[in-house]
Amino acid sequence: MVKSRAAAEVFTEMSGRAWAVLAVLCGAIFLEGIDVAMLNVALPSIRAEFGLSTGMLSGVVSAYVLGYGGFVLLGGRAADLLGRRRMFLFWMTVFLLFSGLGGFATNGWMLLTARFVTGVAAAFLAPAGLSLITTNFAEGRVRDRALMFYAGIAAGGFSLGMVVGGLLTALGWRWVFFVPVLVSAVLLAAAIALVRDSGVPERVRGGFDVLGALGVTGAMLLLVYGVVRLEHPGNGPVLTAATFAGGLALLALFVLNERRAAAPLVRLGILRSAALVRTNLVAVLFIGSFMGFQFLVTLYFQELRGWSTVETGLAMAVMGLDAILAPLVTPWLVRKFGNVRVILGGAIFAALAYVLFLPSGLDRAYLAILPTMLLLAVAFALAYGPLTIAATDGIAEAEHGLAGGLLYTAIQFGAALGISVVTAVNVAAVDAGKLGIDGLRVALIVPVVAAALAAVIAAAGLRRTAIPASEPLVEQLARV
Repeated sequence: MVKSRAAAEVFTEMSGRAWAVLAVLCGAIFLEGIDVAMLNVALPSIRAEFGLSTGMLSGVVSAYVLGYGGFVLLGGRAADLLGRRRMFLFWMTVFLLFSGLGGFATNGWMLLTARFVTGVAAAFLAPAGLSLITTNFAEGRVRDRALMFYAGIAAGGFSLGMVVGGLLTALGWRWVFFVPVLVSAVLLAAAIALVRDSGVPERVRGGFDVLGALGVTGAMLLLVYGVVRLEHPGNGPVLTAATFAGGLALLALFVLNERRAAAPLVRLGILRSAALVRTNLVAVLFIGSFMGFQFLVTLYFQELRGWSTVETGLAMAVMGLDAILAPLVTPWLVRKFGNVRVILGGAIFAALAYVLFLPSGLDRAYLAILPTMLLLAVAFALAYGPLTIAATDGIAEAEHGLAGGLLYTAIQFGAALGISVVTAVNVAAVDAGKLGIDGLRVALIVPVVAAALAAVIAAAGLRRTAIPASEPLVEQLARV
């Protein structure tokens, strides 16, 4: 059991202080999204300075995903057990320091190290921020509104980061690392002054599940690394297979340990919720399709068409509309049609967007590409927020950090899988003689398939949407 100090104020309406707290937490998730997107635009400039191969270049992105995906489950549980505010402040500081280190990188390996540790920091930071929202805002309309703003700002970070990254890279790619340092410092100061925790643990009775922490972290690291190695399936296939085998073995040992541990790191019963599992599968596929597309379209604009970083950022700026649509339109749609139908709509729009981009050639007018960008803005606005709500819907408050950790694990696995698979398919197409735009078109099929699968899985949940939100958790679990 966890003893707690006096609980912080739980906001039952959107007061001035509530908006201030929400702004800080949204700022952190926006920083995470913009950090990843800015780097994507800067990749060609980084390649030019350090002479990196395509595999090493995607590794700069994958290093962040490896750290994030490897530690996010531990980060979610640490927020529940050690204090959400405590974890948020500490790991924001780490994020700040290692983002700065990336700006001073003198070679590819130094950059990879900085990105890995920054990913680890985000793995603890993101679930702590999400659970701070779900525990500081009263369940129901107020919490849903806060989560919609949170998700909208997060999605906006992914898209607006392309614009900001393009402008900063024009000044020098190192600025995409230095600007997050400045933003982190402001957010850290504001969080110290404004953010409070609800149910801050004084100590954890029964001890911390060290074996569980080591087991799940090791398993996640190996599995994500195995996914990253898929980018070059012909390069050491035995090592790739051994990496997956080691990850699965550690995962099996982790499950056995959790069944026997007095104070388990992850309560395995949480996975009995079919809705929770379905939400995370959709997140894997939806985010994977988007990250894979974003990686390919950056190469398309800059390396195949010769556009500048500023032109590339502006070309994708329209996707930033999701930051406006998500808090204004999506809550109304969720109230009218329910989470599952809105998520399904987002997946369908994403698949359609990727299909429309497939015919793109080297001389295609931007107006012909614009529908893809607009549809992706709508898709993100429809899917990302409802997925965030669904991740903790019906989950006990004491496990919101864990539920958030599961969602962010799914998101990072999706990002790693999306980037790695499109890279592997692109490399295989080039090896088969399909050069330039032809090889890119083959790889672009991957996001189409992933988004379509996300839609199929989301549709499978339609018959369960009649379960009342107020029904006790045990009765909801009995239904699924």
